[in-house]
Amino acid sequence: MNNDLHQFILTTIEASLEAQLKAIRKLKGKPPSSPSSSRKKRRSNLGMVEDLLRQSSHPLHINVILERIRAQFGLDLDRDSLVSSLTKKVLREDTFSRPDKNTFWLLERELP
Repeated sequence: MNNDLHQFILTTIEASLEAQLKAIRKLKGKPPSSPSSSRKKRRSNLGMVEDLLRQSSHPLHINVILERIRAQFGLDLDRDSLVSSLTKKVLREDTFSRPDKNTFWLLERELP
């Protein structure tokens, strides 16, 4: 079986089981488990980038951003999609700035 298909099937089954468990707990009157106890709190892609840039003392190149997201959140994000999202925010002057090619920083922070 193709590895991508295998992973997709397993991810689908996992999501189904989590939804069933949540429904059972709700029926039992048990409060849902907190995100920290079951898994890391979910963040948007741009939210993760913003977190990384707040932790950084200088602007980061997209390759470094992707490496840090992989290390910190365990996710492999699509480079082109993330650059596109960040560029849209930069053009709207919303949250992010681009001090150099494929390098991003937070709009409210001064460059070092």
